[in-house]
Amino acid sequence: MIELPRTFLDMPRWWTEGQAWLESLPRAVDEQCRRWNLAVTGPIAHGGNAIVVPVVRDGGELVLRMSPPGDEVTQQAWALRWWDGRGMVQLWDDDAEAGAMLLERLSTPLTTRPIDEVIAVLGQLMRRLAVPGPEDALSTADIVTTRSAELEPQWQRLGRPFDAAILREALAVAPTETTSTAAVNGDFHSGQVLAGHREAWLTVDPVLYRGDIEFDLGRVLWWDLDRMTEIVPYFDIAVREAGLQRDRARDWVFWRTVDYWLWGLQAGLTEDPVRCARLVTALSR
Repeated sequence: MIELPRTFLDMPRWWTEGQAWLESLPRAVDEQCRRWNLAVTGPIAHGGNAIVVPVVRDGGELVLRMSPPGDEVTQQAWALRWWDGRGMVQLWDDDAEAGAMLLERLSTPLTTRPIDEVIAVLGQLMRRLAVPGPEDALSTADIVTTRSAELEPQWQRLGRPFDAAILREALAVAPTETTSTAAVNGDFHSGQVLAGHREAWLTVDPVLYRGDIEFDLGRVLWWDLDRMTEIVPYFDIAVREAGLQRDRARDWVFWRTVDYWLWGLQAGLTEDPVRCARLVTALSR
């Protein structure tokens, strides 16, 4: 059976939950490999809540992804099937009850590339993923409407951590309406993109929404903000490569950044709120 990396066992998620799942995970991987006729071929990789095991089946190189069973696995498999390999890792099989997905094997992370290339690739992928979305997917406009009602009360509870003018502007530009019916990846950044064989770059771990593809442009920027000496030129690269309307994209980034700024403060984050402050300042009118 596999041995779990210490770096995975020490992830913050497992401080308060998931111990029973972690203890059963090596045996679950073994069982899934038998069920799907897989052979482990290399060391385990991992993120914050899942492991990725390189495997082969009938000579084909794949990966077995294992995470705690639940709705998140079901929703991710649904998203992968919807995009069906278009700008997205290909799903070969899934077992939601076991928290297992069998995926095509990818290689080099996008994070290894120069920042200009990173932002350009992410902009291109935003447009590549914009196929017509499912009617039953959560609307980006509904997400904004619900969350906007929470922003000022949260800002008050947190002791008014930034100027009220920033909050007022975020509420004023909140994109609560949209005519777009495009599929939107709601968890999109350079850490979720790897080099592929079918396409140069492919996305992993998607969350499927429907509406404005600008939804996660803010995350695209704040995720790699420490690599940027200036911010606006990279915003412009993403806008150009994704074929976005600049003012609409700016409003989305502003609203999402204020949203994440407050969420990060509530969660006790320290570095991300500083990035959010930089991003809002750079895009303030």
